[in-house]
Amino acid sequence: MNVELDQEGHLIDYTCWNEDIAQQLADSLELQLTPWHLEILQAVRQFYTQFGHSPATRPLIKFLMKSVHPEINNAVLQEKFKTGLVARHLSRLAGIPKPANCL
Repeated sequence: MNVELDQEGHLIDYTCWNEDIAQQLADSLELQLTPWHLEILQAVRQFYTQFGHSPATRPLIKFLMKSVHPEINNAVLQEKFKTGLVARHLSRLAGIPKPANCL
């Protein structure tokens, strides 16, 4: 599947995102997406459409605790997504722009 990415690996057009594209993006992290991962990524996309911007880590975790599961925290996301850059990588895998506060 051929998708257009910006220089940092984010989709140019977030509306073309689907689960196959998410897996293609996750391959760069050597990550096999499960239904749990996809539920998180759908919630990240929901945050973007609801608030009009990509989430920073703290607001993202609060949103996920309310919308997905109260046990979600930064350590769980780091472990399950194999990254220390939670907001940045989840936004990339969810097909939305990089959060404004990320370098």
